Amino acid sequence: MNIEVNNMVLEALKKQSEPIERRDLQILSGVLEIEEFNNALSYLERKGKIVINRKKVGLPETMGYAVAVIVRQSRGFSFAQPVDAAMDDIFIHASSVKGAIPGDLVLLKNITAGGKGFSGEVARILEQGSRIITGTIERPLGKHGRAYIIPDTGFSHHLRIVQGGELKSKVGDKVKAAVSYDQKEKRVYARVIKVYGKGSSARICADAIIDSYGIPTKFPVPVKHEAAIKAAQPITDEEISKRLDLTAEPIFTIDGADAKDLDDAISVKKLENGWELGVHIADVSHYVTKGSKLDEEAQQRGTSVYFADRVIPMLPVELSNGCCSLNADTKKLTFSAIMRLDEKAELVDYRFEKSVIISKVRGVYSEVNAILDGSADEVVKEKYVPVYECIFEAQKLAELLKERAKRRGELEIESSELRFVLDENGVCVDVSARERGQAEELIEQFMITANSAAALYAKSAGIPFVYRVHEEPDPEKLLSLSELAAACGFQTRRLKDGVRQTDLAALIEKARETKYSCLISTQVLRTMAKARYDAHPLGHFGLSLADYCHFTSPIRRYPDTSIHRILTDLVSGVSVDVIKQRYHEFAVQSAKLSSDYEIRAVKAERDAEKCYAAEYMCAHIGEIHPGVVSGVMSKGIFVMLENGIEGFVNLLEIEGTDFEFDGKTTTTDIRSGKSYSIGDVVSIEVINANVATGTIDFAFAEEK
Repeated sequence: MNIEVNNMVLEALKKQSEPIERRDLQILSGVLEIEEFNNALSYLERKGKIVINRKKVGLPETMGYAVAVIVRQSRGFSFAQPVDAAMDDIFIHASSVKGAIPGDLVLLKNITAGGKGFSGEVARILEQGSRIITGTIERPLGKHGRAYIIPDTGFSHHLRIVQGGELKSKVGDKVKAAVSYDQKEKRVYARVIKVYGKGSSARICADAIIDSYGIPTKFPVPVKHEAAIKAAQPITDEEISKRLDLTAEPIFTIDGADAKDLDDAISVKKLENGWELGVHIADVSHYVTKGSKLDEEAQQRGTSVYFADRVIPMLPVELSNGCCSLNADTKKLTFSAIMRLDEKAELVDYRFEKSVIISKVRGVYSEVNAILDGSADEVVKEKYVPVYECIFEAQKLAELLKERAKRRGELEIESSELRFVLDENGVCVDVSARERGQAEELIEQFMITANSAAALYAKSAGIPFVYRVHEEPDPEKLLSLSELAAACGFQTRRLKDGVRQTDLAALIEKARETKYSCLISTQVLRTMAKARYDAHPLGHFGLSLADYCHFTSPIRRYPDTSIHRILTDLVSGVSVDVIKQRYHEFAVQSAKLSSDYEIRAVKAERDAEKCYAAEYMCAHIGEIHPGVVSGVMSKGIFVMLENGIEGFVNLLEIEGTDFEFDGKTTTTDIRSGKSYSIGDVVSIEVINANVATGTIDFAFAEEK
């Protein structure tokens, strides 16, 4: 496979508005060798990048086709999600699915738009998914029925287990299974290949989630061996002599109390006309060198993954918690962003240097917050003596940075992150909304400043790079936001194509003191494109920054490690031409893989959180709690409790009612006139919690 030739053919075809003759495409692409050209066509057709119809060649969309992934399947139909086309999920009748199952990449044909959306047929399966699922074992009533699996995702119906395929599993067990499509019977069967344990345990369900997403949990022996060697290497005088010596500076870290991978430290000096802000980042690229076993493993993990009961690190603990972690009172190798800001917190100068530091204090968010609000006791004050004055200068600078961010339109979207507390057996016993204090916001502002400076540095130098990008909102999603905001009573004339960050920020601010605050924040978030990594500086819409990257967390994110490696060459005097040659392909690949693995991690973390939330609620069945309506749909409403946990009230199960949903914020029982809207305070009873599926069911307390 010749990637360059494939790209030449594909790029030539993308410039055409309609299918063209094969011979014309060959000339336009410049691929004159007939065998190379034919091989490229075969590869691109096989991957669904092009469609060949007799002598004509075209992109799928110009030929009436679409490349999509099967995402949901029931016995009578499936839904496929288009990969590139800007359309909703496509309905496929069971007679037209051609054996495709959830996870399969397919080429769709005969796509039509109807009153209920798009429909189509599977032309062929381009690439099979893993055909591996996780689910829970159940059995029909009575002892003699054959066991079946209720899949966690993808399938909306249970799957029969082939004869002898139960693998000693019991009812209620969480299992991994291989699935296959029986062409003769036109149905999917499953065979259990691994039993995790009881599906009523969130910890067991987390094991299954990690496995189902293919997240590696064990480091290969060669990687562990290399990590041990790297971690045992002392920091030599020779290495220190090459670096900026900051060991005498009042540098310190601020992290959560339970954090072990400390990858950023700060220093703040008041100058005559502003401040000098130092953001000192663990020099992971010094230990994780290009092409090493550690590097290959880190690239395939992409990011550390965080669960309530564990962390799956990107790097072995010898590095993540050891030689790379900026532990206090220890010499550490760092990559420092040293920035000068004026009295208005405007960035006026910056430089990046390899350095060596000694963190004077291992700061904790709660302790620094206590210092800043005046509630710290003497023990805490004594601990922070080496950096006490720096903390207050840091607070002043952070407040100015936050004001600047607000003026330029940075979107302050409310976080729905939850904090889980587990007992000694790993069972979730408490859940609360994660709070952010001044210290958390301070660190966030400093990291944003350093990340922006790093992106500006690379862009100015014209070198290959991995940027963090966040593109403008999709016009159709903006229209949906506008309709919802109007239904809530907000001004919407600016919510259209070309919307500015300040317009969305103003909407969020106006909603903040109303019952629609959470709804508007959530809808604004859904309206925007998902942040990702790219080799081009496309800007960050949410932060309202033209230049942005992720520079500050190389212990837990591979894109940060990638750009450290590139910037190391730049600050070391390597020519721009050499850097371009050395890192062009690397930057493109790192951006793509990092985006993919970030999505994988986020989905796994969210799925696990649902299981832990359900586990917690299992101990509260029958209790009555106040809540706020957080979402409305035709079948029911979502209610969020004070601790941040969300459950569902199924309105279809309430006898003697007939609810009608207005499509936006309210559902009304046309018999009684009773209505429920986003933001309404209601009283609910917890009636069920299913750990295996991560679902929680509520009922209105008054109905009970």
